[in-house]
Amino acid sequence: MGLSSPTKAEASATEAQSQTGASQPGLRRSMEARHLVMIAMGGVIGSGLFVSSGYTIATAGPLGAVIAFLIGAVVVYLVMACLGELAVAFPVSGAFHIYAARTIGPATGFATAWLYWLCWAVALGSEFTAAGLLMQRWFPGVDVWIWCFVFATVLFTLNAISSRVFGESEFWFALIKVAAVVGLIILGGAALAGFHPLAAGDYSSFGENFATSDGLFPNGFTGVFVTCLAVFYAFSGSELIGVAAGETANPGANIPKAMRTTVIRLLIFFVGAITVIAATIPYDKVSVDESPFVTVFSMLGIPYAADIMNFVIITALLSAGNCGLFSCARMLFSLADEGHAPKAFRKLTKRGIPMVALCVSMLGGLASLISSVVAPATVYLVLVSVAGFATVGVWMSIVASHFIYRRTFVKNGGDLSTLAYKAPLFPLVPILAFALCVVSLIGIAFDPNQVAALLFGVPFVGACYAFFYFKYGRRRSLKKVVDA
Repeated sequence: MGLSSPTKAEASATEAQSQTGASQPGLRRSMEARHLVMIAMGGVIGSGLFVSSGYTIATAGPLGAVIAFLIGAVVVYLVMACLGELAVAFPVSGAFHIYAARTIGPATGFATAWLYWLCWAVALGSEFTAAGLLMQRWFPGVDVWIWCFVFATVLFTLNAISSRVFGESEFWFALIKVAAVVGLIILGGAALAGFHPLAAGDYSSFGENFATSDGLFPNGFTGVFVTCLAVFYAFSGSELIGVAAGETANPGANIPKAMRTTVIRLLIFFVGAITVIAATIPYDKVSVDESPFVTVFSMLGIPYAADIMNFVIITALLSAGNCGLFSCARMLFSLADEGHAPKAFRKLTKRGIPMVALCVSMLGGLASLISSVVAPATVYLVLVSVAGFATVGVWMSIVASHFIYRRTFVKNGGDLSTLAYKAPLFPLVPILAFALCVVSLIGIAFDPNQVAALLFGVPFVGACYAFFYFKYGRRRSLKKVVDA
């Protein structure tokens, strides 16, 4: 099954935007390369870096954590290269499931759409839980679940009232996140080089913590593989460039530019930050109870720096949660508009808010309230692993769609020189990306903290396929996809 012509796809995108509210101010502001980059950066920088990076260091060891994040950066580049070719050739807004439906099959497109919804829905829970954990610094006597409920209420209210300032607020929130990461790299790096006038007592020198008493890999190299899923979750959100493709001016130039810029910045920020953290904090003293960012600034001895950083991180987490809730509601609305979700999800308020879809999407965030019964740190890791599974599933769908698309394009006599952008080293790029994603899923089977992702994720995907075949039949295609 091949992709239809760009002209028809773009026409379908225009129609879909008018129906689904994609023409809201926030999305219209993301049409240039700089907005695409900041939206992708804002979607990526969240609890995966600010909080769960501590779990990665504790499990993989200092050097193992750096290697795991390097692997994550490589996989992100491979996935973005595949996505870039598809998004430039067919700039359809929110097109992941459309690509999969046209190249792999309608059932896979259906499953991909629901996986992406699951990714953001569960990510809400992880962002709320992480923010609640960080509030323990100031209010140790207040249960985490109370903060989760407060944050969920605030974000739900903001989304239910209006989305007029969504795009611009996310742009500035992304700048705050980037500033926090840059501050950690510069100040933490200077301290490791010996400049730490305010630090109390001895301060680690660069490389000192990498040679642990248990060797370079205290939990063996297996520790690197079992943390890959958490690392991939940390990089999730980079694919938002593809989601915004339908609202991008001159996609042939802006999408590749935004893709390259995003990958380079993620490589510098993520690998740089994890290197500084791993070199500063002994691997056996990090956890998800406190952000490694806060720990580093506390060790630097800068007055109130840790409290300021804690506030910045909480703000950044809620920003990511706000983006996730917005995306979740619109994804459900889009699915309902295509006839693949209950019609109730299409209902809009007078202000154009899909309230039913918003309420259902919030259920993912309310999963964080389990913290009142189970240890918050344990719940957080489970949420991260499930969201990571969904992210990897979507990435696998993207690279598989690209592989089939390129083969079909050539088979039908297409001239590769006519493509405005094409992924390099085909078919190595999509095959390698797919293989690394599979390895990350296999790795979590050996980690009791993350195995819940398989126990929940695999049945979820199977249920999506089963529901599709039961509802639509094996030979029935997705009407709106085919018509596009």
